[in-house]
Amino acid sequence: MQWRGVIPAITTPFLEDLSVDHELLTRHAQWLVENGCSGIVALGSLGEGGTLSSEERRDVLRTCVAALAGRAKVIAGVAATSTREAVEQAQAAQTAGCDGLMVLPPYVYCGDWREMRAHVGAVMEATALPCMLYNNPIAYKVDFLPEQVVELLGRHANLEAVKESSADVRRIQALRVLAGERLQILCGVDDLIVEAVAAGACGWIAGLVNAFPKDSVELFNAAREGDMTRAYEIYRWFLPLLRMDTVPKFVQLIKQVQEHAGMGSRRVRPPRLALAAAEVEMVRAEYHRALALRAPAGAGAS
Repeated sequence: MQWRGVIPAITTPFLEDLSVDHELLTRHAQWLVENGCSGIVALGSLGEGGTLSSEERRDVLRTCVAALAGRAKVIAGVAATSTREAVEQAQAAQTAGCDGLMVLPPYVYCGDWREMRAHVGAVMEATALPCMLYNNPIAYKVDFLPEQVVELLGRHANLEAVKESSADVRRIQALRVLAGERLQILCGVDDLIVEAVAAGACGWIAGLVNAFPKDSVELFNAAREGDMTRAYEIYRWFLPLLRMDTVPKFVQLIKQVQEHAGMGSRRVRPPRLALAAAEVEMVRAEYHRALALRAPAGAGAS
């Protein structure tokens, strides 16, 4: 498992009756990889995994695995309100043919370190799949501190990476100092990628990449290669869109951008509702402003 490069947290497309659109999901996953992404994460928060039944989750994973056919890695998001359900999700992902797991703390209950260690540990022990711990204290109110991540490394040989979404770029260097080469660190905040790479992140679990894969890969590569001139040229037009990944309606906003880019639909499942007219107009304006400012090298939202 290579936890490197740009790995989209892929959205889940829906048909008019809000059933999963597997045909569009297949095309979207293939399009992302064809434009340079090194894998996909399915059923994360952006993928509205919490609104899908167990059967729907299974079928989404099977579709993604079949779509990529070994050309890139499929990572399954594992998030549930109970440890038992999370373990079942992990095992179902292995059965579906996934290459790795993104392990989240439990929804709703924000326990202490002993409880959270037991929960994520049970998920990691449920399969032999390589695991990435997802640390997002802003969204999930559970903060896996660097020292705690290192403790998990000592307990679980298949823990290989962390998606660091605390928005504190200092965490990346703290993890590198404590874990060394044992841990791959990926940025999980869209509008922090250049800074995160400078601090040592080797990958990006990204959101707006769902609509702009080629530009996202170019931005990541420029940052990795130290080409700050090119990185900030892309940031100049891309940042307002990237910031849409950091607000409560990030799913609706990103899906709206995808629809403008011609690779997706704005449909979401309740309790999320489609954006109001004024919000749609804001997204449309930002999208076209970005296209107008983008350098010719990134022509086409592909």
